[in-house]
Amino acid sequence: MSKNKKTIDFDKSKLYSISEAVDLAIKNSHTKFVSSIDIAIKLNLDTTKAEQQLRGTIALPHYFGKTNKILVIDSGLTQKDAAKLGVDFAGAEDKIQEISSGWVDFDLIITTPKMMPALSKLGKVLGPKGLMPNPKNGNVTTDLEKTISEFKKGLSQYRTDTYGNIHMLVGKTNSDPKKVAENIEFIINFIKSKRPSTVKGVFVQNISISSTMGPGIKVIIPQ
Repeated sequence: MSKNKKTIDFDKSKLYSISEAVDLAIKNSHTKFVSSIDIAIKLNLDTTKAEQQLRGTIALPHYFGKTNKILVIDSGLTQKDAAKLGVDFAGAEDKIQEISSGWVDFDLIITTPKMMPALSKLGKVLGPKGLMPNPKNGNVTTDLEKTISEFKKGLSQYRTDTYGNIHMLVGKTNSDPKKVAENIEFIINFIKSKRPSTVKGVFVQNISISSTMGPGIKVIIPQ
């Protein structure tokens, strides 16, 4: 922890505006590295019901995530095609065989519907690591070039956990606070628009943001 920064006291039971919460998250980050700022949204969902398991992709106004190592799998592709596509790895059955042998040196698979039967056999390898392609995540496509371009520009994936929570990166502690706040507002409105029709009562139950290893700051839920 840095000796040059002091913790800013705040009321942990109080709800803060988005801009106030971002300011507090940044001021209460004391790591020696540039910390991430993350949002946690608690939703009123019964995730045992398929229609209440939210997942997909979102393009934030400002992208602060890491650059993913992308693997493209489609029939006829070879590793030589990776450079043409602007990705790290490319292939077909050869890459599927490498994955089955334990290779997972990538962060994202983009593929086509016709390759899914072969990839689905790797569920035990890809599933636990969150690497299995899914049409809801936007990485199973018939337009590889467009999809690759979207993910390279900063398309982020979101999904609810078992308890109905969504966690996403919204910025860095050295980012422009206004851009971080814009990302937060965008995510909240986006998630609210995804409310399943079967949900009764209050949908968004709690929102907090925090820096890496920093305290959570509760945010006023926009109406």
